[in-house]
Amino acid sequence: MAVTTAPLLGLATLGRLPEQSRPLLRPGSVPAGIVHLGLGAFHRAHQAVYTEEAVAAAGGDWGIVGVSPRSGTIVADLLAQDRLFSVTTLSGAGPRTRVIGALAGVRHAAADPGGILALLADPAIRVVTLTVTEKAHRLDPVTGELAVDAALLTDLAAAGPPATIPGLLVRGLLARYRADAGPLAVVSCDNFASNGRRLHGMVEQARVLVPGATGGFGDWLRDSVTFPGTMVDRIVPASTPATLAVAQAELGARDLAAVHGEPYRQWVIEDRFPGGRPAWEKAGAVLADDAGPWERLKLRSLNGVHSALAYLGAVAGRETIAAALEIPGMRPALERFVAEDVAGSFEPPPGVSVVGYGAGVLERFANPAIAHATRQVAMDGSQKLPQRVLHTIMDRRATGASPRWGALVVAGWMRFVQGRTDDGRSLDLDDPLAAEIRDRLAAAPSTPRGVVDALFGLDAVFPAELAADETVRELVIEWLTALDRHGVEATLAGAA
Repeated sequence: MAVTTAPLLGLATLGRLPEQSRPLLRPGSVPAGIVHLGLGAFHRAHQAVYTEEAVAAAGGDWGIVGVSPRSGTIVADLLAQDRLFSVTTLSGAGPRTRVIGALAGVRHAAADPGGILALLADPAIRVVTLTVTEKAHRLDPVTGELAVDAALLTDLAAAGPPATIPGLLVRGLLARYRADAGPLAVVSCDNFASNGRRLHGMVEQARVLVPGATGGFGDWLRDSVTFPGTMVDRIVPASTPATLAVAQAELGARDLAAVHGEPYRQWVIEDRFPGGRPAWEKAGAVLADDAGPWERLKLRSLNGVHSALAYLGAVAGRETIAAALEIPGMRPALERFVAEDVAGSFEPPPGVSVVGYGAGVLERFANPAIAHATRQVAMDGSQKLPQRVLHTIMDRRATGASPRWGALVVAGWMRFVQGRTDDGRSLDLDDPLAAEIRDRLAAAPSTPRGVVDALFGLDAVFPAELAADETVRELVIEWLTALDRHGVEATLAGAA
């Protein structure tokens, strides 16, 4: 069946769907209680699924209004489908597709910024969640300092429609304060360390820059707004035409907003919601006093391994994460990274084995049905490397250890940003610091030591104490020398 011949997914086609693929909620049947900023694939395959299952199990006015900050395409597609979309779970057992009906509304922030500010000030909204990129927060990945520029100052001065995430969020909170709209939880579902505390820090740093804001606004933020930390986990590759084709084959209807992901999912949430929340625990979420240990477990054991596979795999010419894991020597190297470096770098959640968790991660990454592109995972490496790898290295160095395998991951990133595969093909560098990285490499001697010295000078990536650590520097130079001389495959084959 050609993708263009089936009817479009929507309320009119629900009765035609296979029983097991129908949504648990009908769009519009549940009033909105959540605003979500960042209407991308991950939110649709993760928090939206948890929320629909929670409301179906326990009730509540917790429909989601999904807001796309930039792109209007996803908003138009979802509106054409009555806010319905599907999530396909991919495994060796074959695809399973279910339509999700958790969206009570969809909005395009760039087209209606005033409407989004009014929405954030609506008393019916008691939770705001976010999945935006690390760079959209405008926070230095090392210091947590907010990058202040003309665009942000314009936003905070209300001199135009808000164009930045900090500007949009702070102006929305200010409107809520002025409207006396009640307490609110603002929940980061982004994949970086201390996401709740960092989001709170972003808001506080932006708040003091708002012209004419009273001290009462700061008091209200302290007393009425919480920033719970979270840990989110599910592999959700970017949708492709194949994603849409699988969804159509499963549903018998076209879905312009189809997403797909692995079977595994996890959500750990600090339970601090002054205005209430959905019963997410009914959908399998873990409610915790502190998400930090879970967050470190995932960032270091999963995301650190993911980044290693992305950098080394891309340089070796492997297109997907699963293919990268098949490189001889890759799995043993990553097992040693988890066992010898990651496991000793932090205290895991009670009853959790870091090594066992890492073994499960590798099995997930080996799933051939998840064609997660190495180049996609490798994007924005300068923003990801500190939390995923450098914190592990620094914590191990604090105990006197020599984190050899963590240094391999750093060397893999340095080899990747040089922009070529082992067989000479070009590698694009999609990174906020791409221009500075290229300038530093162009000015440095084209030797492993020259490259390491140049890139260790990126103080937005490498903390001063790490850049000055000669043990780490020499380990990275050793690995980068091997990667330059022998390539990824021969280096890994001889590593163990």
